[in-house]
Amino acid sequence: MGTRGSALALTQTETIADALRRAGQQVEIVKVTTPGDRSSAPIAEIGVGVFTSALREALANKQVDVAVHSYKDLPTAPEPGIVLAAVPVREDPRDALIARDGLTLAELPAGATVGTGSVRRSAQVRALGLGLEVVPIRGNIDTRVRKVHDGELDAIIIARAGLARLGRVAEITETLDPIQMLPAPAQGALAVECRADDVDIEHLLQSIVDDEAARAAVTAERTMLATLEGGCNAPVGGLAEVVEDLNADGSIVERISLRGVAAAGGDGESESVPVLIRASAVADKSDAERLGRELAVELLDLGAGALSGPGRNSR
Repeated sequence: MGTRGSALALTQTETIADALRRAGQQVEIVKVTTPGDRSSAPIAEIGVGVFTSALREALANKQVDVAVHSYKDLPTAPEPGIVLAAVPVREDPRDALIARDGLTLAELPAGATVGTGSVRRSAQVRALGLGLEVVPIRGNIDTRVRKVHDGELDAIIIARAGLARLGRVAEITETLDPIQMLPAPAQGALAVECRADDVDIEHLLQSIVDDEAARAAVTAERTMLATLEGGCNAPVGGLAEVVEDLNADGSIVERISLRGVAAAGGDGESESVPVLIRASAVADKSDAERLGRELAVELLDLGAGALSGPGRNSR
């Protein structure tokens, strides 16, 4: 089983390995160094796929049989010869704030510095109009949190899921409501891949670690992102949830509720305050892909395609 060598990546992979071991499988974990691990450049500059390409190459070359990714790191285009075998139960997808003195986002004074490596987060923070200074940062969780403890930054915004998986939720000063900040599509979810011709391993992973609700929600989010990438170069946020609803005959059915946001009039990094375009929709759980496409088209119709700046990823 291939994984990046960071503490978070290893912890994520161990959860999958443990599930397989409990089912009687023998698992060996192989650390793979990716281009993203070797670069200190901002994510927006080095591009989507920098954390996943080496893992997929190891999978294709049969150095490993399974690769475990943070799902939001994967490019939306399919990879020939590789299949998404499982999407495990999803961790809380929301963003989290770690701030000095236990402050919340609204309590930070105007001019306070907030670190993030994500143009999506940057755009949404600046759109709140709180007068905060957003500072680009890179590095693992320890590196980012240390910038707050050392006084280099007043706060950082980071995915809650990573902190939860490492047992560090006590450090969070505020979990951000999606009304304030929609997470990246697939944030908090893992993607477990194998070779397309390895049918036995695919079925094994699907039967042991795949979660139907997580797969449906992430499918809607990622389809929205993929559709937007065709006509929109904005930072994008999206969150889908499987909810219970009543049919016309009164019977309970499961549907998917999807919310999306894209920044117009800015690229998430410029000084001007971006205008956020939002949309939401609901569909039957079996229509996750259609829901994602239709919501993306609605965002484009509302103006998400009229954007400036170079192409961006959603992180």
